[in-house]
Amino acid sequence: MSRIPPHIIDEIMQTSRIEEVIGEFVNLKKSGSNLKGLSPFVDEKSPSFMVSPAKQIFKCFSSGKGGTVVSFLMEKEHFSYPEALKWLADKYGIQVPEDKPQTAEEMAAITERESLYIINEFAKEHFMHNMHDTNEGQNIGLSYFEERGFRADIIKKFQLGYCLNSGDDFTKAALKKGYKKEYLESVGLTKTKEDRSFDFFRGRVMFPIHSISGRVLGFGGRTLITDKKIAKYFNSPESIIYNKSEILYGLYFAKGDIIKYDNCFLCEGYTDVISMHQAGVANSVASSGTSLTKEQIKLIKRYTQNITILYDGDAAGIKASFRGIDLILEEGMNVKVVLFPDGDDPDSYSKKVSTTELMDFIKANTKDFVTFKTSLLLEEGNNDPLQKAQIIREVVHSISLIPDQITRSVFISEIARVFSIDESIVINELNKLRKNQIAKELDEPIIAQNPELTDTFLNPTPQATTATERKTPYASEEYELMRILVKYGIFAITTDHIDEHGMAHMVEVSAAELIHHELTKDELTFQFPLFQEMYQQIVDGLSTKTLYKVSFWLRHENPEVVQWITEIETEQYELSPKWLSKYNVDTNREIDKLKTTVMNGVYAFKKLRVMQRIEQIQKELGELSENMTDEQLRDLLSEQIVLERVKMSIAGKLNQTIIH
Repeated sequence: MSRIPPHIIDEIMQTSRIEEVIGEFVNLKKSGSNLKGLSPFVDEKSPSFMVSPAKQIFKCFSSGKGGTVVSFLMEKEHFSYPEALKWLADKYGIQVPEDKPQTAEEMAAITERESLYIINEFAKEHFMHNMHDTNEGQNIGLSYFEERGFRADIIKKFQLGYCLNSGDDFTKAALKKGYKKEYLESVGLTKTKEDRSFDFFRGRVMFPIHSISGRVLGFGGRTLITDKKIAKYFNSPESIIYNKSEILYGLYFAKGDIIKYDNCFLCEGYTDVISMHQAGVANSVASSGTSLTKEQIKLIKRYTQNITILYDGDAAGIKASFRGIDLILEEGMNVKVVLFPDGDDPDSYSKKVSTTELMDFIKANTKDFVTFKTSLLLEEGNNDPLQKAQIIREVVHSISLIPDQITRSVFISEIARVFSIDESIVINELNKLRKNQIAKELDEPIIAQNPELTDTFLNPTPQATTATERKTPYASEEYELMRILVKYGIFAITTDHIDEHGMAHMVEVSAAELIHHELTKDELTFQFPLFQEMYQQIVDGLSTKTLYKVSFWLRHENPEVVQWITEIETEQYELSPKWLSKYNVDTNREIDKLKTTVMNGVYAFKKLRVMQRIEQIQKELGELSENMTDEQLRDLLSEQIVLERVKMSIAGKLNQTIIH
């Protein structure tokens, strides 16, 4: 990709709406003038992820990440800076000029990750073309989908296709296009044996697997040959862009309806999802035949707390899925279960009935997991007391995984009722399981040796979550002065100036110039590397009479800069303008007393440096005094006395009292 011109970057940033883009990844809800949702970066139960449509920034108070729509895509989709801009340009129909067609050398310079995405996109288009525009594709691939009852609009929506059975049709087309064979092999589209390359999915109908933002990560390919020796489905191998444990088939198409209906239907296979969407139940996804993973559950959790699992009646498969239910419960989510009649799955049943009948069936047959698991296990128990006891333990084990105490209590009562046993027995078993789980998680043998300590671990002290409570790599005084520089550096301040004749004059300077002057005269600078980088850029700007607005920093190529700027621009609480206009209450805004704000920041910064030097002197006096000459000791003590006086002077300017 050629370098994107600055005016195009400006157009992309001005056109992009952060709430629209992030809304494709996170379920956002109104919160004052902002939007709020669960963090897409960490696991959390209370939403701490804020989006400001007015400022066009986001802030995740759990992970500390923040920035613009560009930095969000860089964090979430692992895009480079240019890739994120290009993605936004494509979304909003902004033309990014290319100087000239890419040469083979330029194409080779594209990152491997981006190359694999490009190849998969090409493959998707190639397979769709095969199915709709070749005789073989129409007669075999398209007719298969039509015989399965899929409408043309659904086939197009899911971008279904067909890989010709000729052996190397796709591989030849891709190589002719200039794609590297090693990349074709990396995504599993091409296989090579004894110097002969061929299409891995030849003769199969193709199901593209999309990321949450719509990029093609891989494929599922179904054979149309009825031969038990041939695997019915082939899937793309794992690669740097495709990790099947972190993907849910159909989520790209389903996320809007999952948010809308606050529920996600979880199916088993590709055709189940497609049929459910065709039937109008578009909040349906599939784990694509793999066991449900924690990562997949967290994907769903971004959009809803509710999962309804749709089973096809295979008892062995259902029992195997119990581990997945336990994972859902561990995430604090609500899980329900629907069992289709024998011989039916979501695909077949949805084609037998109308959408209304399908939803009525689901509604009438939805069970909570305790009732479902209990009834299923009891069917196999044959009234054996020992088996019954084991069933109770299995069900209680699932309940013990639920984080919410009230929800656990409800299910405890239900289990006691179903099995006609005393509730206290269930509680004792549950407490024992929870203590064992916590001991295992903490990996603390001491708990096992000292059971009385378990309560401490059952009720741990909440971890610090705010930025001020977390340990930071910079001093608060550095943070504060850089914050003032960025937010108010361009504003004018009237201050005294002594000219070459010793005469005092009132002059108007920018806050940035005043701060730079104060630091320069004492030969001070920032210590934290990020602040050093930003301060140097500010100083360089002053040398050319350039002052930088906050919007400049939000478009910075360094994502650390963007994230930090977002942090200072994000307020967890907003002051209403009505305090002054309606109630005549002065909220004491910084901008209204800017000179005081700036000088307080400068003095606090200087005091920090003084105290750091005093601390260093005291350390030297304590550790090295025996090896010092009298002159060295005297010099250090004299310097400390001077610094103590400076510290007192600065404290006076800050209206602080120093207590020794």
